Amino acid sequence: MPDFSETSAPLVPEDRAGTRLDRYLAEALDFSRSRLKALIEEGHVRLGGETITDPSRKIKPGESYRVAPPEAAAAEPQAQELPLDVVYEDAHLIVVNKPAGLVVHPAPGNPDLTLVNALLHHCGDSLAGIGGVKRPGIVHRIDKDTSGLLVAAKTDAAHHGLAALFAEHDIEREYQAIVWGLPNPLRGSITGAIGRDPRDRKRMAVRGDNESNKGKAAITHYAVERQLLDGQGHAFAALLRCRLETGRTHQIRVHMTAKGHALIGDPVYGRMRSLKPLKLRSEAEAALRGFRRQALHAAVLGFRHPISGEDLHFEAPLPDDFAALLKILSSV
Repeated sequence: MPDFSETSAPLVPEDRAGTRLDRYLAEALDFSRSRLKALIEEGHVRLGGETITDPSRKIKPGESYRVAPPEAAAAEPQAQELPLDVVYEDAHLIVVNKPAGLVVHPAPGNPDLTLVNALLHHCGDSLAGIGGVKRPGIVHRIDKDTSGLLVAAKTDAAHHGLAALFAEHDIEREYQAIVWGLPNPLRGSITGAIGRDPRDRKRMAVRGDNESNKGKAAITHYAVERQLLDGQGHAFAALLRCRLETGRTHQIRVHMTAKGHALIGDPVYGRMRSLKPLKLRSEAEAALRGFRRQALHAAVLGFRHPISGEDLHFEAPLPDDFAALLKILSSV
């Protein structure tokens, strides 16, 4: 964990035993309780070598907690001229096809050169006050190394309307993904609450019902579109179409990994499988080893326009790297 300004709280005294962790740290370190709760949930609090993510944890005498707040992001992102693939735009909103590798909004480690910086340049000053200073116009996001469709608001009315649609799960979102193995059944739904992994704050995980932090309900519907065969005629991977009923952080990546079919190229939840038993052509092996991001693309986005009420539907073709990988693996 980065140590930006790590602070150690006093050892827990006997008379504070059983107090909630967020309450104790807020009082001991003079932070607001809401701020401490967020820091805990985001993985910035440690007890010894363990990351603690449960704000309601009951503290024990003699425990020593350390808090390392993340480095503050710039208060006001600056407009930067960056390439934008604009799929649709009107006075109220804009839909873009985001390339893999582009971060959506500034954050520690990525202070600029983000989609927000590009939108501020493209849309002008009118976007600056929409939806908060740090994330102007953003109502949802997709991961840095996921490509595909994303909508941003250009007016307050559009921002409120889009936020309500996402909150009500009244948005059509479909992704294409290449996963290891062949899911069984070929079409189905994955249900499992998703929360932060208590052992690694950078990861999300499916949380069990008996855990103190159960996460948020999440449902992913999937269907196999194409089986990818190895040199022996067995399906070693598959192209899926995944439809989100909810929109949790890393949802498809976490759900497919939990089902035993991690996304090819996923640096966080996946791993390179042994290719030797597959008897693939050298070209296919090289393509798999060289694909350095999760094979995930936001292919479809549909919603009711928050101002006009018009039904909008957009589709984005596979990006070149994804299409090339699929072509090579399909010809095995």
